[in-house]
Amino acid sequence: MTATVISPAAVERPKRSAFAWAVADTKTIAWRNLVTLRRLPQLLVFATIQPVIFVLMFRYVFGGAIHIQHGSYVNYLMPGVFAQTVAFGAIQTGIGLAEDLHKGLIERFRSLPMARSAVLSGRTLADLTRNVFVMVLMIAIGYLVGFRVQTNVFGLLGGMAVMLFFGFSLTWIFAIIGLSTTNAESAQAASFPILAPLVFASSAFVVVATMPGWLQGFAKYQPLSIAIDATRSLMLGGFYSDPGKVLLSIAWSVGIIAVFAPLAVRKYRRAA
Repeated sequence: MTATVISPAAVERPKRSAFAWAVADTKTIAWRNLVTLRRLPQLLVFATIQPVIFVLMFRYVFGGAIHIQHGSYVNYLMPGVFAQTVAFGAIQTGIGLAEDLHKGLIERFRSLPMARSAVLSGRTLADLTRNVFVMVLMIAIGYLVGFRVQTNVFGLLGGMAVMLFFGFSLTWIFAIIGLSTTNAESAQAASFPILAPLVFASSAFVVVATMPGWLQGFAKYQPLSIAIDATRSLMLGGFYSDPGKVLLSIAWSVGIIAVFAPLAVRKYRRAA
């Protein structure tokens, strides 16, 4: 008796539109990545340790030496920590894709009758979900060390949404890096030189006006600073209120996705 081998590509799927299948495939890949976090909880634990250390260090070690003219330093600090959290979390997208590519999993996905964009969109969606959890945790830690939202619950939720949307846009940049490297270690090494200037040459931890003049222009107008200032506007209000920064941050995020998402999908098609 001869066994018949059926190619995965030859399997017919139920009739649906291409968009409907892309959404379904994206949810499947996202769930696969979230299950990985459930089975390897240390990945989530390690993702929270670094921002907690930064909160405690800047709040209690450097906070006494950093003076903020308007309000308390801890209120100024926490939106910067939120930005650092989602930005460093975005690196995990590249690391995860590089690992999947190195293990041959990407090649297996490409052999299946599924939307080409689903592997990337599913990965970024799962990382966005992880960032929601981590950011909620960081808000709780912030409240323990004295952070207080000065506006209302809508300002809190709006600030979270702006920051998470910006973090989601960054995942598409690091997806390209992950697909361009040979393994997870290389992806991490290649990502840090890009991310470090964005995080530390920004308004995250100190006022831009205290920086050297040649650095202030970059620190003030780079996208991470804009996202931080937008979050401060929504959460703190008062002196920090600037609706224009909120709109500008959203525009930055949309622009980054519009440019890098198609490039990432194109890179994925050529990766395996």
